[in-house]
Amino acid sequence: MSRLTCGNKSLDLSTPAIMGILNVTPDSFSDGGEFSSFEAACRQADNMVAQGATFIDIGGESTRPGAKDVSEADELARVIPLIEYVTKAHDVWISIDTSKPVVMRAAVAAGAHLINDVRALQEPGALAAAGELGVPVCLMHMQGQPRTMQQAPVYDDIVKDISSFFEERIAACVGVGIKRDNIVLDPGFGFGKSLAHNYQLLQRLAEFSSFELPLLAGLSRKSMFGQLLNREVSQRLSASLAGNMLALQAGANIVRVHDVQETADMMAVLSATKNHMDLS
Repeated sequence: MSRLTCGNKSLDLSTPAIMGILNVTPDSFSDGGEFSSFEAACRQADNMVAQGATFIDIGGESTRPGAKDVSEADELARVIPLIEYVTKAHDVWISIDTSKPVVMRAAVAAGAHLINDVRALQEPGALAAAGELGVPVCLMHMQGQPRTMQQAPVYDDIVKDISSFFEERIAACVGVGIKRDNIVLDPGFGFGKSLAHNYQLLQRLAEFSSFELPLLAGLSRKSMFGQLLNREVSQRLSASLAGNMLALQAGANIVRVHDVQETADMMAVLSATKNHMDLS
C-alpha cells in the first residue's frame, strides 16, 4: 500500500489524490501573475481545498522552458507567507516546489510536508537538506535544465532511461536517511521530452509500477496538448482531463493539476465505474 508519512501525519495513496498547483510567480507557463499577490494566492488555496485537493503545491520559481533563475530571497518571500497561511487555515498536505536547500528548510519549518523537486535533489546541498528534514520527497526526471531542456531531447528507451535515473536517485535518497516509502516518482512530462516522447511515456506509464512507489503525473495544460491540438494554454482543460484519466488508469497515485474541481469530477466518474457502485 502506498502511504506517505510526515511526523504524525499520514496519507494513504491507495485512493488517488489531487495536487493543486499554486504558482506564486509572475512568469509560470500557465497562470503567470494570476496568483502572485498574497491575497489572490490565499483565495486560490481556499478554493482548491474546497474543491477536493489533498495537496497544495506551492512554488515560487517558474520551471517552464527558458525560465529565468530566481534568487533565494525572492523565492522565500513568495512562498513562506503562503505556506504559513495554508498551514493555519486548512488541514491539507503542503508541498514545496523548489530545488533550493534554503527554501526547503524554511518551507518545512513553516509547515510544508513534502519536497517536490524538479531537479530530484541534485542541486548542491539539496540531498543533505532533504535527508535532515525527514519529510517525503518527490523526485522528477528532467533531461537537461529548464532553459535548454526542449532543444534536442534524445533517449535510447525512454522508460528504461528514466528508470535508471530513478534507481540512482532513490539510492542516493536512501543513503542520506530518507525512507524509501516516502519517495514519490514523477517521470517529468514536458521536461526534456519531445512531443512523441511525452505520448510514449503516457502510453507506458504503468511500467514504473515496478518501483512499488507512489507515482505522480504532471500533465496539466502541458504543451504536449497544445502542440497536438493547436490549443492555447487556456484551452487545454479537456485534453488535460483525458491525459490525467489515462495516467490514473495506468496507476498514477497523484495528479498535479491547475483545475481541481474538474479533475475531482473526472476522478469521481472513474471511481464509480471502477468500483461498480450501486447508483440506483
